[in-house]
Amino acid sequence: MEKSDINIYSKNDLYYIDLIGDFIRSNRIKQNKTQQQLASEAGVNRSTLIQLESGKQVKLLSLIQVLRALKQLHILNALEVKPEISPLMVAAAEQKQRIRVSTKTTKKSNQTKRKSDW
Repeated sequence: MEKSDINIYSKNDLYYIDLIGDFIRSNRIKQNKTQQQLASEAGVNRSTLIQLESGKQVKLLSLIQVLRALKQLHILNALEVKPEISPLMVAAAEQKQRIRVSTKTTKKSNQTKRKSDW
């Protein structure tokens, strides 16, 4: 575990809830929106937004709605699970890849076709 990881995990959950609240408040103010305006745009109650900004626990859905209204959903991109291809899968795919093209027609097969034409 790196030193930066230790700092991240040493902070308690309430620290991160406060951090999210500060993020929401800061972005709301930068966009020059009142709490009522943002709450209406997000489809949540103003009291829910007040709780969120003050570091109280709210539903995850409310957080997503507020982030969407603030056009800040991109911060959730870090949560996206991206498929990883293992080195063994890459090697297997490379082995299956065709290297050359060959024709399978021979003189015998051409002759048998001619004989059956009458």
